[in-house]
Amino acid sequence: MSKPQRGFQWPNGARVAVVVTCLLENWSDGKGPPFSVQTTGLKPGTPDRASMTWGTYGGRVGVWRLLKILGEHNVPATFAANAHSIELNDGVAKRIIESGHEIAAHSYLQDSILAYMSEAEERAVIKRTADIIKATSGVAPKGWLSPVLASSDRTEQLIADAGFLWYGDYNHIDLPFCVKVGSRNVVALPHSDFADHRVLRGNPRDWYDVYQDTFDYLYRNEPTSYLNITVHCHFGGRPLIAAQIDRILRYIRGFPDAWFVRHDELAQWVLDNNIAEWTNAERFFPAT
Repeated sequence: MSKPQRGFQWPNGARVAVVVTCLLENWSDGKGPPFSVQTTGLKPGTPDRASMTWGTYGGRVGVWRLLKILGEHNVPATFAANAHSIELNDGVAKRIIESGHEIAAHSYLQDSILAYMSEAEERAVIKRTADIIKATSGVAPKGWLSPVLASSDRTEQLIADAGFLWYGDYNHIDLPFCVKVGSRNVVALPHSDFADHRVLRGNPRDWYDVYQDTFDYLYRNEPTSYLNITVHCHFGGRPLIAAQIDRILRYIRGFPDAWFVRHDELAQWVLDNNIAEWTNAERFFPAT
């Protein structure tokens, strides 16, 4: 492969590459999300049925509403799915693929945390997740995003060994780039610092404001930038936040040089062009 390049430009002169991440999650039997709209906690050991049922909304309703909104705006997205979520409803997996979206691997369950596993357990859950997604959707996943971004010090190597194209557990970067992992190149894709549940008990319009302000800043000041819009099907798929998702997609669609792209398609472009990580000096203080 040729020398990695810096100072690249997005295809067709795009100023901002925009990826949409829809998290489709499920928990173990008797468990639900560790966060919810409820402000009163139950006594320790009490089954929290509100949390359990709240967490199933994504597969029942939310994913379908998000698919509808994405389709109306002609926006391709990546659905990072717990394999059990689509195992419960393979019709969802097929509709996601038929609608032109990507399904990425997000462990088997949302409480299947890689950081708690042995190497053998971690390798097994990565394989199980990929196998189920391929069997239910007909397409092998090309990307991996760990639940709560809780990876181990070996996850990157295991993802590379499993043949994934991209890996999303990176919190120290702003732009995608190629990472050499053993004998393979894996594309590092930055995640978001402001998913929809940041406004769980607040005003959903705050979520819209954050993403509009961020997009506007990047568009004006940092050509060839990257924005990851992240939502959960069990929260972002509810009308109160879905209304804001509809608004932000409509807003960004008004900029012809905003590039909406799936994670796998962006990662393939990064790999094909052998994009290297920027240094801060190169990026913010280019030589004149």
